[in-house]
Amino acid sequence: MECRTGIQTDAPRRRTVLPTDTLGSARPEAVRWRPATLADVDDLWHFTRMVGRADHPYHLTTREGIERDFGLSYFHPEQDSLIGFAPDGTLVAMGMVMSPPLRELRARSILVGGVHPDYRGRGIGRELLAWQLGRAAEQLATAAPTVPRWILAYTDEAAYRNARLFRRLGMECARYFQSLERRLDQPIPDIDLPGDVRVVRFTAELSQAAHEARDSSFQDHWASQPMSDEAWDFFVASGKFRPDLSYLALGTGPDGTEKVVGFTLATVTEDDWVNQGYTGSHVDLVGVIDGWRGKHIARALLAAHLRAARTEGLARVTLIVDSESPTGALNLYLGMGFTPTTRRLAFTVEL
Repeated sequence: MECRTGIQTDAPRRRTVLPTDTLGSARPEAVRWRPATLADVDDLWHFTRMVGRADHPYHLTTREGIERDFGLSYFHPEQDSLIGFAPDGTLVAMGMVMSPPLRELRARSILVGGVHPDYRGRGIGRELLAWQLGRAAEQLATAAPTVPRWILAYTDEAAYRNARLFRRLGMECARYFQSLERRLDQPIPDIDLPGDVRVVRFTAELSQAAHEARDSSFQDHWASQPMSDEAWDFFVASGKFRPDLSYLALGTGPDGTEKVVGFTLATVTEDDWVNQGYTGSHVDLVGVIDGWRGKHIARALLAAHLRAARTEGLARVTLIVDSESPTGALNLYLGMGFTPTTRRLAFTVEL
């Protein structure tokens, strides 16, 4: 499956999305809808793992991740979530609409959720997505009129029903993200760095500087926005984050002071190992700030992570990259021995 010709651009197609009142309309099987609550976390975790096994079995949602969403100050479950139950009480659908607070470059509402594999093809997903689009339009109505307003949804390429549903309700495939993996029993190259750059392990003392480097380096990335302090703190404090497998590049400026100019931040989710068929780490974030690119910093940071992961006894490293990244990241990873596996599609609409 390819994103359609003519829509792999930096901005999604503009469209008007109106709130819907179709929930509760005629359908083969009635569904009882209500907002999710914190008390639903365990049920939602089991539900999202069931959906994940059908749509993206190699990266399943953790319970910590579900609970974290409920702790975000900008997520209001009574307004931003909807779950559906079949007459027998089975949880058959879940949808959330997340609108991160920082809106400097663009305002975004991100749609997440799914339908129970045994209840697909009955119109439930269509009604849920219609509600999500309406809720996203309400969230984005508060953004400054000068800021582009985007609705985004992501799906694995193999989950073809999701892509078909997104298109049916007016969203279009704007980008695809390539999943890559690298075996650690292969040689890891030595990367030479200039004398004004050194690589160190991530530490809590350098966390804020790493956050600033992340926001700076991602300014030219598609659909990216600055990461709120709240979201950053959730990430580096999560049980999956591995500071011992994460590395920072410190560059010395003309005034003799050092600053974080690059980063490779990694997680380990042991729950995924059974479905993956191997032990491994995942590189969540890689970046180098403008002015320091072209010095092999990203390669050196990746090499440091690969060696640490191999020392840890892991078999492979995975990551996901924007196939159209302006930094040429895909070629960098391929040159470091990563090979393509699956793809993740980004669907968008601009209000």
